[in-house]
Amino acid sequence: MAKSIAIIGDSESIKGFGAVGMDRFVCEVPSESAQLLKQLTDNDYYAIILPGVRGNTGIGQRRLSSFVEKAVGSDILFKN
Repeated sequence: MAKSIAIIGDSESIKGFGAVGMDRFVCEVPSESAQLLKQLTDNDYYAIILPGVRGNTGIGQRRLSSFVEKAVGSDILFKN
């Protein structure tokens, strides 16, 4: 069975990922992320994506934009 993709992070870092079908889970307090991660992985429903430890470097956004542009022929997410 295919898993759904969950992304955990602060609201600014994960805002664009819902547009491509990922389930977003906002966690603004880093100390609460471990509990949220455990809840999401307990039932084996989600594959998890976490932003990098150095904060939002923009790599994920650029890669996502590139993938979407290849798929639909235009950058419909970030308008770069």
